[in-house]
This record gives sequence, C-alpha cells and structure tokens, in this order.
Amino acid sequence: MLPFGVTRRRVGGAVLVLLQFGLLLWLALMAAPALMQRGMTLSGWLLVGLSGGLGGWTLWHNRLGNFNVHPEPKTHGQLVTTGPYRLIRHPMYTTVLLLAAALALVTGNALAWLAWVALFGVLLTKARLEEDWLCEHHPLYASYRQHNKRFVPWLY
Repeated sequence: MLPFGVTRRRVGGAVLVLLQFGLLLWLALMAAPALMQRGMTLSGWLLVGLSGGLGGWTLWHNRLGNFNVHPEPKTHGQLVTTGPYRLIRHPMYTTVLLLAAALALVTGNALAWLAWVALFGVLLTKARLEEDWLCEHHPLYASYRQHNKRFVPWLY
C-alpha cells in the first residue's frame, strides 16, 4: 500500500493518463510543421470532423460532471448507456484515436503512426482498467459490456 490510501491501480491509472496526453502532444508537435507547410488533407479533415462530432455527442450524453480523464469512475458517477454509449463503451477514446489518426496522417511518417499504435495500446490498457472499476461501481456494467463493442461499433 502506498501512502495516503493511494493504490497501485490508481497510480497505474495516472501513468496511463500521462502517457495518453504525452503521446497526443508528441503527435501534435510532429504534425505542426506539416500543418503549417501543407495544411490538412481532405481525409485528415474528415477524421477531425468525425472526432469532433463524436466527442461533442459523447460529452452531450455524459455531461462534464460525470466525465473523468482518469480511468477510475467518479464516486457519484452514473452509468451512461445513451447516445454513442449505445454503440460503443468508450466513445471518448475513439474520439482521441480519430484525432490522433488525423495528426499521423498529416505528418505522413512511420514514427507518427508508431505513436498512434502506442496511443492505441495505452487507451486499450486504460479501457480495461476502467472497465474493472466500472464493474465494481455499477452492477449493470458487466451486462452492458457483453452487448457493446469497445471502440468501433459492431467490430471491436
């Protein structure tokens, strides 16, 4: 046990959040020169549009008071199964992956796509940890998890 009631699982969640934002920052810094020089491609804008639309739809249904960047659910958080949550369990992670794909696409190099793959791994690990916590906090989550895909409707 760590001091002040902090658990290894909480520390692990915090590390995942730091990795997530660090990889996003790295992708943005890699993409910045290409964006300034060439601008965004049509496919990049489509990914940004999908990301923004899904992110807005997710926040509309999850509400900011219920939303948490850390994988541990808020004490009084509610289980949301409406809007994009009807289709996938982690729409905000999908939002982040779509935006990161747009950045990797505009960068156009293997290192950016490697960062995207690393980000996918971080978000997958974070989702699994979050789901363990959600099962503990919300008895209905186990059933919800069996009927909804993680990141991509009907696929994954």
